[in-house]
Amino acid sequence: MGKLMALPIMFWLIIFFMLPFVFMLIISFYQRGIYGQLIPGFSLDNYWRFFDSLYLGILLDTLVVAFVTTISVLLIAYPLAYYISRLPRANQAIWLVIVMIPFWINFLIRSYAWVIILRSQGLVNTILLKLGIIDVPLSLLYNWPAVMLGMVYTLLPFMVLPLYVSLEKLDRRKLEAAYDLGARPWQAFWHITLPLTKPGIALGSIIVFVSSIGMFVVPDVMGGAKSMLLGNVIQNQFLSARDWPFGSAISVWLMILSAILIALYYKAMQWEQRLEDKL
Repeated sequence: MGKLMALPIMFWLIIFFMLPFVFMLIISFYQRGIYGQLIPGFSLDNYWRFFDSLYLGILLDTLVVAFVTTISVLLIAYPLAYYISRLPRANQAIWLVIVMIPFWINFLIRSYAWVIILRSQGLVNTILLKLGIIDVPLSLLYNWPAVMLGMVYTLLPFMVLPLYVSLEKLDRRKLEAAYDLGARPWQAFWHITLPLTKPGIALGSIIVFVSSIGMFVVPDVMGGAKSMLLGNVIQNQFLSARDWPFGSAISVWLMILSAILIALYYKAMQWEQRLEDKL
């Protein structure tokens, strides 16, 4: 019965994940013709081309942006998830709905909403000019801070939800025991709450980091031509340069990097579980 119930999921994964991946993997070994046509063959040139200094620089920028975005999202999401987990059940549901509301609006519309807010004649500059705080509009768009703002806003729910689950499962009796033994609130948080919510922190960080390194809509809409991430390079290879083999090779590299990060997460969780079992 269980296998039958899993069939739709397996069918979905095969049709919409495995087949496209196999198709992309095959194309990554092809060559691009003069007019962008695919030339069948087997060559690793597209994979070696990725190690050009230009693309390695973009990879470094992507990793830095993904790292800063993950840390920023974690710093915002942890207090929010902690606050929600402390509320009565009915209020928790309301706050979780508020966190999920952005998902009800199209991702592209949300990105362009930020453009309207941050542009020279946008809401922020208009208010600052009216209040006399600035004399000329600030340049709030088409730079790295704008890209990171958009990515933090977009990926915040992916960090809040795993953290909320970890905080909800927290054994409150350990906190009460710590207080009974004279621990201060920050000591109880540092020695009990934070270690016990590490799985949620790790899972949320992996989701946000992996999503960040593949992001291309936010850098495209809010970063302009000056902010190029790896996702934008892949997009350009498929849509503008018509170099599908090279775009496929970069996508494979990106998937390998994501798989390594996910594998490290599971290894870390297994190591921590063994450590807890020994104690």
